[in-house]
Amino acid sequence: MKLFQTEHSFNYPWDQVTAANWQKYPNELSTHVISVDILDRTINNQGILRTERLIGCKQSIPRWLSFLVGGATVSYVREISEVDLKNQTLVMKSMNLTMNNLLLVKETIIYKPDPELNLQSTLFKQSAEITAFASVSRICDKVEEWSVERFSQNARTGKLAFENVLNRLNDKWEDAGVVKDSLLLNEVKKLQF
Repeated sequence: MKLFQTEHSFNYPWDQVTAANWQKYPNELSTHVISVDILDRTINNQGILRTERLIGCKQSIPRWLSFLVGGATVSYVREISEVDLKNQTLVMKSMNLTMNNLLLVKETIIYKPDPELNLQSTLFKQSAEITAFASVSRICDKVEEWSVERFSQNARTGKLAFENVLNRLNDKWEDAGVVKDSLLLNEVKKLQF
């Protein structure tokens, strides 16, 4: 098993970042994401919005890995997110559904106000456990190393892409004169259950 971890601070308040999360795809940098489908959405009695999504991804993979996975080019990821307005946290957990008997990737992302920056920034923490399953440990190591590198590349691209989405939405919100404190509540009200 290999681990991946990163932290970043977005220079936007938590409510803006959380509202923008629902409009992250499609974007010009994360072209590997080809579909996002909402499977379930509920609000529990503590006011936590729970959303389950199915995300389709298409990425090229090395020929040696294509041989192991049978040439599949589209993979699916199940993501469960929980937005807690009271505690100002957004936690997203995802796991690949495609070929998880060969390679299992469990990712956790947490967005919360950055206390060191007067709550005007949002702290982003991302971690992933990447485990390959094969009878030969050298193959496992090679698959895990390649997967961590690809995950790292996608994480860097994803961070830039999300910054672009935040910039675009911030401009739109400012042009419309939207009160920033009500952004997330407005986005939650728009969601269909």
